[in-house]
Amino acid sequence: MRGRGGLLGAYAALVYLFLYAPIAILVVFSFNRARQTAVWEGGTTEWYRSLAKNDLILAALKNSLIVGGVATLIATVLGTLVALALGRHTFRGEGFTRQLLYLPVIIPEIVLGAALVTFFGALAFRLSLLTVVIAHVVFCVSYVAIVVRARLAGFDRSLEEAALDLGARPAQTFFRVTLPLLAPGIVAGALLSFTISIDDYVITSFVAGVGSTTLPLQIYSMLKVGVTPEVNAVSTLILAVTVVLIAVAQRLQRRPAEREETS
Repeated sequence: MRGRGGLLGAYAALVYLFLYAPIAILVVFSFNRARQTAVWEGGTTEWYRSLAKNDLILAALKNSLIVGGVATLIATVLGTLVALALGRHTFRGEGFTRQLLYLPVIIPEIVLGAALVTFFGALAFRLSLLTVVIAHVVFCVSYVAIVVRARLAGFDRSLEEAALDLGARPAQTFFRVTLPLLAPGIVAGALLSFTISIDDYVITSFVAGVGSTTLPLQIYSMLKVGVTPEVNAVSTLILAVTVVLIAVAQRLQRRPAEREETS
């Protein structure tokens, strides 16, 4: 058993090395003094300082933050309402609605992007930052709804019943009991939605118009002339923000479960 455990551990280490070694190299070479990334010539933070002076990157970052923030806000509200409807009520077409909810998650991004650009063309929508926001809301709603529904699965309905028995109105019960208890799941879904939105490239490349270039699109255009430490630096920053947001979202999802286990 010890021998098998050792082989399994070595195999797992090799898998993780294969997956994360390129990311580690990217982070290390973002501090490379040389302009070319093939040779290490010493450490520097010059490329991170140059990002603050790059107008194209700053404009793309502004667009990404606008799209991510607006799309996350809309998707969080809609996704929470969808999760409450599916988790609390039974209605005709419930199964179809549930399957439709998972469709943006499982469908290939290139198919969803092509469908959205065709849809906007049929409605004579001019591609702009607005179409990017709409496209991001389409797939972010599903992620929020899935996370909030998972939180609803362990929700204690007796707390709501107790509030109603004590004279609280349905609206008061929702805002003072239901919503605070669902808040960790809602915030986790919002963080996950923002992370996916700000990282998206494929769907955004279909629906972005002139002047609506987001950060992933800008990075790809920079890669056409070769990988430079500046590209590595902005990629490292995106990676760091993404990891932090995902860690916070997972922590928020675990906390309610840990409280229930301890109680």
